[in-house]
Order: sequence, then C-alpha cells, then structure tokens
Amino acid sequence: MANTYESKDIIVLEGLDAVRMRPGMYIGTTGAKGLHHLLWEILDNSIDEIANGHGDKITVSLYEDGSASVRDNGRGIPTDLHPKLKVSGVEVVFTQLHAGGKFESNTYNYSGGLHGVGASVTNALSKWLRVVVEKEGKQYFMEFESIEKNGKIKSGVAKAPLKVIGDADKTGSFIHFMPDNRIFKDVSFSSEIIMQKLKELAFLNKGIEIILVDERVPNINGKPFVRRYKYIGGLIDFVTYLNESKTALYDRPLYLEGKSSKIELALAIQHTDLYIPSIFSYVNNIPTSEGGTHETGLKSALTKVFNDIARKQGFIKEKEDNFLGEDFREGLTAVLSIKMHAVQFEGQTKTKLGNPEAKGEVETIVAEELEKLILRNENKNTFEIIIKKAKQAQKVREAEKRAKNLARQKNSIEGANLVGKLSSCSGRTAALNELFIVEGDSAGGSTKQGRDRRFQAILPLRGKPLNVEKKRLDQVLANEEMRTIISAIGANVGDGFEIDNIKYHKVIILADADQDGGHIKSLLLTFFFRYMKQLITEGHLYIGMPPLYKVYTNKTIKYAYTDVDLETVKGTVGKGYQIQRYKGLGEMNPEQLWDTTLNPEVRRLVKVNIDDAAEAERIITTLMGSSIDLRKKYISKHANFNKEDKFINFMGE
Repeated sequence: MANTYESKDIIVLEGLDAVRMRPGMYIGTTGAKGLHHLLWEILDNSIDEIANGHGDKITVSLYEDGSASVRDNGRGIPTDLHPKLKVSGVEVVFTQLHAGGKFESNTYNYSGGLHGVGASVTNALSKWLRVVVEKEGKQYFMEFESIEKNGKIKSGVAKAPLKVIGDADKTGSFIHFMPDNRIFKDVSFSSEIIMQKLKELAFLNKGIEIILVDERVPNINGKPFVRRYKYIGGLIDFVTYLNESKTALYDRPLYLEGKSSKIELALAIQHTDLYIPSIFSYVNNIPTSEGGTHETGLKSALTKVFNDIARKQGFIKEKEDNFLGEDFREGLTAVLSIKMHAVQFEGQTKTKLGNPEAKGEVETIVAEELEKLILRNENKNTFEIIIKKAKQAQKVREAEKRAKNLARQKNSIEGANLVGKLSSCSGRTAALNELFIVEGDSAGGSTKQGRDRRFQAILPLRGKPLNVEKKRLDQVLANEEMRTIISAIGANVGDGFEIDNIKYHKVIILADADQDGGHIKSLLLTFFFRYMKQLITEGHLYIGMPPLYKVYTNKTIKYAYTDVDLETVKGTVGKGYQIQRYKGLGEMNPEQLWDTTLNPEVRRLVKVNIDDAAEAERIITTLMGSSIDLRKKYISKHANFNKEDKFINFMGE
C-alpha cells in the first residue's frame, strides 16, 4: 500500500463512468431489480409527458435479443442545440447526469424523476442505446454505445451527432436499449413484473393506453404476445381490482378529485368485510409504500367528515364520543394519487412523502369533496353501511384494547408466554442479533444446540401459525403462537408497531422445504405483511434456506441447496459419492445446522421485500382469503406441478 496520498491519486470519473463503476448508487442492485430499473427510468419519462397532458399512448417492447424499447406519442425529446453545451438536447439527456427538463416547473408541472439521472443511467449501463425523435415534421436519430478499449470501458458514447433521417407526420420519442451483460448477471426482462408495473400506471393515469409487446413469447398464431392496458375508470377500476377477492360492502367505490394551487388529487375508497385497512398512495405516479404527509392528511379528513356527518344525521348522539379514525378505516381499501411539484421524498428509495404542506392540502381537498359526495342522495345507503361497519369496529375496540394491554404486560411479554419457547441470545445489541422462527420442537431443539448463543435467538413454533387474513387484532392477540412472536420481537403490533424497538435486526423464518413448510412460510409472511409491515420495508425479514441434499464420500461432505446446485456439487465431490435428501430440519444434527443454515459466513438467506405493495395486497388476499374460486384460478395459472418443494414467495425477490 502506498504511503503517500497526492493529487495524482485522485481519480476523476468523467461523464457516465461513475455510473458504471458504482451502479448500485443509481439503480440499487445489478440483479433483476436493477435491470428493470433501467426500463422504469425510460418509461417514467414517457409517463411524465402524458401526466402533463402530452400524448395518450405508450408501447413497451421486449425483443428476442434481450433488448427493450419504449415508444410514446408525446412532444419528443428536444433536438435543438443546448445553449451552453452546444450539443443537441437528445445528447444532453442521454450523456449528462443531473440534466433534464424537470427541475423547473414550467416544463413539467409534475414529475417522478427529480434528479435528471434516469435516461443517462440507462445509457451508461447499456451496451448500446438508440433514439428516434419525431417532432416538427422531422425524424431524428442518434445512437450511443459503451466502447471497450485497452481493457477499459467508456460508457454511453455518442457514435455521431443527432441527424435527420426522414420526415414525420406525428410527434413522440422511441428509445431502444440493450442492457450490458458485463454489468448484469441476468439480462432477461420479466414480462410478469413489467405487466404489473404497466397495469398500475394505467390505473393511475385513466384513459391512457399502455401496451406491452413481447416478441420473445409468440401467441397461438405465431405473432408476438401483446397485452393492452386502458382504464377509463382510473382509480375506481384500481380499487375494484384490489377488492376482487374480497367482499365489498357497497357496489361502487366512492371517487373524488380536486385541486389547489399546489396539488392535484384523486381518491377512490371502498369498504370490505375484512378488518385490516389497505391504503395505497402515489405521488406523481411513484408509489409511497411507507405513506407520508399526504396519507396523514387523508386519514384526518376521513375521520373528520365521517364523524361530522354522522353527528348531524343522528348516528352519534349528543353525549356520545366520536368514532376513532381506526373505526372508519376498518376493512377500507383506498387509493390516493396526488400530483405536485417540488416533491420531497424521505430516503433514497422514494417511499415516503416528506412535504409538510401536503398534509393540509390533502386534508382540505378531501374534506370538502368527500362531504359533497356523501351528502348526495345516491350515496345515502353507502354512508349508512360505513357507519354500521364503524359501529362494529367500535364495539370490539375495548376488547382489543384489553388484549393489547395484556400483550404489553411484562409478565405476558417476557414471562409465561415465552417459558420453554424462546431461547434468547446473550447479546443486547439489536443490530447484531438474529431471531430464528423455527418450524417444530424437533428442529427447534437442534437449532438451539447448533446456534451461536451470543447473537442468535431461537423461537420454535408448535403447529401451524394462525391465518390472520380474516382476523381482528384482538383475535390475533388471543392466539398463543402469534402473541409469542409479537412478544419475542418486542416492538408491539399493528398501528402500535415501533420499528426502533425491535430486539433483532434479522428475523429469519426457518421451515422445511416441503409443502407444510411452504404453508408455514406463507402464513408467517401474511402475518408480518398485515401487522408488522415495516419489518419488511425496513429490510429486517428473511427466509432461511436449508440445504436439500447432502453429498458425501468417506473424506468429503458437501451440501446442495437446489437441484441445480446438486449437479455442480456432485461434480466437485468425486466418484463414489452418496446423496442424502433432507426432508426436514429435524434430520440435521446441530453441527450440520450450523455449517449449512446458521453460520453467517456460508448460509443462504432470502431477504423479503415488497416491490409492488398493491399487487402484494391482492395476491395475499387471493391466496390467504376466503375466495376458494379465485385461489384455485391463481394456483392453476401460476403453480408448476412438475417441480417439488416450491412455494410461492409473493413478497418479492
């Protein structure tokens, strides 16, 4: 290592080189999520055009060579020379970081892209990128490529200046790019992920048409697979879609929209017979899965308006207390979409809105428009249904409160419920500690003996956990297994969950790789999604991956975690090997569990995440809810009955 540090040691990354050297800073990961992020950056630019009133159609195409394209009928990327850089607007957009038309509100009133890095990042991480722009009666073309020279790669270099290649009778932009397989391990786009994204965007932007053309998958006529999304009802259709596997309490969602000098707003709500509220919010088409100030304003407005009208109409007597907000939100499905400029998201992931003014703006608009909506004659019965639902919620609240208090009591949390169950760790630093939720006493015993007691705690489950999908919180707290999990994690549950109080920064579900194990994983994932969602969104929930096979000789022991691994491992062990197929965790002794499943240096964990909260909501309701027909339909479509030991991880990667 050099002992000196001089100016010559400072490396200056020019142009897009910084993106290529540290792609994770710009797209988060070079896995599947990062690959699709390249497409989202281009797609979001087209959506921003349409959201600001320019165009009504977007086509996303996937090609057999692995490339992808986005075409829109917006105004077209600027083609004139930039006054300072003296190159075309197209070249600026695709080669300059922090360059774009979204920093000033006179070009884009509302935009999801705030930092001007989208298109240029896609260019930097592609082998090549081609642009066709149609505007002002002309068709323009420009091509970029990443050039390798002397062992170094120069990213997104323009092959030639922008040039006119023909006439045009319409306007729009067409961007075609090839992700660089030197950056991404797998450059295969998922049509399923893309379809979910396009459907959501079509719901949020009513009346626009978004088309997916997948040339990799021919239909029965040998033509490319095509899926079109267009929803005239917008958010009404969105809520109806989300409630498809639920029982709605009134036929049509309530819908309102309004605007002020600072924001535009649209809202659709509908109550169901379930107990858990499902609120999904978006800012400039970006999902805010962690909520924020706009959701706070929405909740305040709903509580105020429903209570005011209920009191005026005699549903609440003079000496009676108002309903609480949670009473009105029980079983509610709501989609809130706002558009505003100068957006302030909290954190790099843009999942929580931080603008303080959004609370008051949303509260005012929703309160005014919702009161008008409820007081219409055609909505009289709907309001009575909402009040009836709130009264039922109010009746169970005291019982629920008693159950919560019981769960908070020291004897309940750290005493009787955990005796003989939780084997805690000696360490007291939550950031280092791990909790394994283990299937069965047998596996629990081996895991307890094989763990590192300093930082690993073990909680064995006795039998299958409760399916919480159609249970009230008081019913969840009355279940001993659920109460034990809540107590062990130590951060309360539901609205009272406090992420800062968790005792373990890794909560790891460890179940057998069979059908029962898959069912247990699904039940636990449903519980965490419904009652401790922040544990997932903050990256603290994992699934342990025990090995499926032990491959051994007299001298060598190796483990295989998948069928693909097995073929590789057999080749490394040598001749004369034997194979043991593990049917459960209980078949491994403590040493084997440590060597394969517990040791942080060699084990495999899957981090649970929520890429699409609305779609996760719908799938959980379908799989774990009461609609047998919808569940059968989903399983028939998605399950691979030719493969064993698979379970559907509906939460993400």
